[in-house]
Amino acid sequence: MNAREFLEILHVAEKLKDTPRHCTTRKRRIESVAEHSWRVSLMAFLLKDEFPEVDTGKVVCMCLIHDLGECFTGDIPTFVKTDSDRKTEDELLGEWVKSLPEEVSKSMAELYDEMEKQETLEAKLYKALDKLEALIQHNESPIDTWSENEYELNKTYAFNVVDHSEWLQELRQEILKDTLEKIEMEKPDSKELLDNIEKIHSTEMGIERIKKNLRLDEVDVIEWCKEKLNDPNAVIERQGKNWYVRIDGCEITVNAKSYTIITAHRGK
Repeated sequence: MNAREFLEILHVAEKLKDTPRHCTTRKRRIESVAEHSWRVSLMAFLLKDEFPEVDTGKVVCMCLIHDLGECFTGDIPTFVKTDSDRKTEDELLGEWVKSLPEEVSKSMAELYDEMEKQETLEAKLYKALDKLEALIQHNESPIDTWSENEYELNKTYAFNVVDHSEWLQELRQEILKDTLEKIEMEKPDSKELLDNIEKIHSTEMGIERIKKNLRLDEVDVIEWCKEKLNDPNAVIERQGKNWYVRIDGCEITVNAKSYTIITAHRGK
């Protein structure tokens, strides 16, 4: 590999510095794929003494290259990524790897093959660390940046990739403890919504949808919703970017930032 070939590889990899992931940092900055790959690699390096039977140097290499395919496709969150997305990423990555200098191409292709097959301890450790780092980062990010499904996902995700190691199982349990503590400690107080009740509003389309859902033809929808929110029997919960208010068999959804009533409907 000559100097120009070396630089061209780095120019492609540099794209990951500007490729955003789904998560944020604790200071609310969108995390990049490069940052995720760096910390997964650091995790592998730090575990050398915990896994003496594993070639952690190889694991570090796996972690460093594991998301290079996203140079070509961008990052797609695991809970929406399809088989078609994975196929496209694999094909584009494969074409690029084949174009590299022979010694680099061969080395990377062998690593990717081992990572895909998930037969070796090294491949299994890389896969576990990749998923666990995402959970750790979510625990570090402000809870109001979580999407609704992540409350449950952070409790259940990645247990299937740690079953080969007692140490990793312990780590997953500690991450779960952090998740549960975070949800409890950072769970927004319903007082925040009630203190801003005068900001409650909706769009014309939203009002018409609510009227139809709840058969409120002759009622001021906004005032009706405010009354329900103020009802002492209302159950108010914040999940991700929305407030959910359950009262009298109805559920009202309010955006936590704009205080826009998104919808209201009968409970299922």
